[in-house]
Amino acid sequence: MKKGIHPDNYRLVAFKDISTNDTFLIRSCANTKETIVIDGTEYPLYKLEISSKSHPFYTGKMKFVDTAGRIDKFRKKFDKYLKNKKE
Repeated sequence: MKKGIHPDNYRLVAFKDISTNDTFLIRSCANTKETIVIDGTEYPLYKLEISSKSHPFYTGKMKFVDTAGRIDKFRKKFDKYLKNKKE
Protein backbone atom coordinates (compact mmCIF):
# COMPACT_ATOMS: atom_id res chain seq x y z
CA MET A 1 0.00 0.00 0.00
CA LYS A 2 1.37 3.41 -0.96
CA LYS A 3 2.15 5.76 1.91
CA GLY A 4 0.30 9.04 2.23
CA ILE A 5 -2.59 8.38 -0.18
CA HIS A 6 -5.18 7.08 2.32
CA PRO A 7 -6.95 9.08 5.04
CA ASP A 8 -5.86 8.63 8.65
CA ASN A 9 -8.98 6.63 9.58
CA TYR A 10 -8.54 4.04 6.79
CA ARG A 11 -8.90 0.77 8.70
CA LEU A 12 -10.67 -2.59 8.76
CA VAL A 13 -14.41 -2.08 9.28
CA ALA A 14 -17.03 -4.81 9.79
CA PHE A 15 -20.04 -4.36 7.51
CA LYS A 16 -23.17 -6.24 8.60
CA ASP A 17 -26.14 -6.86 6.31
CA ILE A 18 -29.05 -6.54 8.74
CA SER A 19 -31.45 -8.49 6.52
CA THR A 20 -29.27 -11.63 6.38
CA ASN A 21 -26.98 -11.10 9.41
CA ASP A 22 -23.90 -11.69 7.23
CA THR A 23 -20.79 -9.78 8.32
CA PHE A 24 -17.70 -9.07 6.25
CA LEU A 25 -14.49 -7.09 6.82
CA ILE A 26 -13.29 -4.45 4.38
CA ARG A 27 -10.88 -1.56 4.70
CA SER A 28 -12.91 1.64 4.86
CA CYS A 29 -13.12 5.20 6.19
CA ALA A 30 -16.78 4.81 7.20
CA ASN A 31 -17.68 6.63 10.41
CA THR A 32 -19.20 4.29 12.99
CA LYS A 33 -20.40 4.48 16.57
CA GLU A 34 -20.83 0.76 17.22
CA THR A 35 -18.25 -2.01 17.43
CA ILE A 36 -18.31 -5.77 17.02
CA VAL A 37 -15.93 -8.53 18.14
CA ILE A 38 -14.91 -11.00 15.44
CA ASP A 39 -12.47 -13.80 16.29
CA GLY A 40 -11.41 -11.97 19.46
CA THR A 41 -10.65 -8.67 17.71
CA GLU A 42 -12.85 -5.57 18.01
CA TYR A 43 -13.78 -3.75 14.79
CA PRO A 44 -15.94 -0.71 14.02
CA LEU A 45 -19.41 -1.86 12.86
CA TYR A 46 -21.34 -0.38 9.93
CA LYS A 47 -24.84 -1.74 9.34
CA LEU A 48 -26.20 -2.12 5.79
CA GLU A 49 -29.78 -2.59 4.68
CA ILE A 50 -28.77 -4.33 1.43
CA SER A 51 -25.53 -5.98 0.32
CA SER A 52 -24.58 -8.54 -2.31
CA LYS A 53 -25.76 -11.23 0.14
CA SER A 54 -29.34 -9.92 0.07
CA HIS A 55 -29.77 -7.96 -3.18
CA PRO A 56 -32.07 -9.72 -5.69
CA PHE A 57 -29.59 -9.20 -8.56
CA TYR A 58 -26.95 -11.29 -6.77
CA THR A 59 -29.20 -13.79 -5.03
CA GLY A 60 -31.54 -14.48 -7.96
CA LYS A 61 -34.51 -14.28 -5.60
CA MET A 62 -37.05 -11.49 -5.74
CA LYS A 63 -37.50 -9.90 -2.36
CA PHE A 64 -39.72 -6.94 -1.51
CA VAL A 65 -37.70 -4.35 0.41
CA ASP A 66 -39.42 -1.23 1.73
CA THR A 67 -37.01 0.67 3.92
CA ALA A 68 -38.37 3.52 6.01
CA GLY A 69 -41.68 3.63 4.14
CA ARG A 70 -40.19 4.91 0.89
CA ILE A 71 -43.02 3.43 -1.15
CA ASP A 72 -45.63 5.14 1.02
CA LYS A 73 -43.79 8.46 0.68
CA PHE A 74 -43.72 8.07 -3.09
CA ARG A 75 -47.43 7.22 -3.25
CA LYS A 76 -48.36 10.26 -1.15
CA LYS A 77 -46.29 12.52 -3.37
CA PHE A 78 -47.65 10.96 -6.56
CA ASP A 79 -51.27 11.17 -5.31
CA LYS A 80 -50.82 14.92 -4.72
CA TYR A 81 -49.44 15.25 -8.23
CA LEU A 82 -52.42 13.40 -9.74
CA LYS A 83 -54.93 15.48 -7.80
CA ASN A 84 -53.28 18.71 -9.03
CA LYS A 85 -53.37 17.42 -12.63
CA LYS A 86 -57.11 16.68 -12.45
CA GLU A 87 -57.96 20.20 -11.21
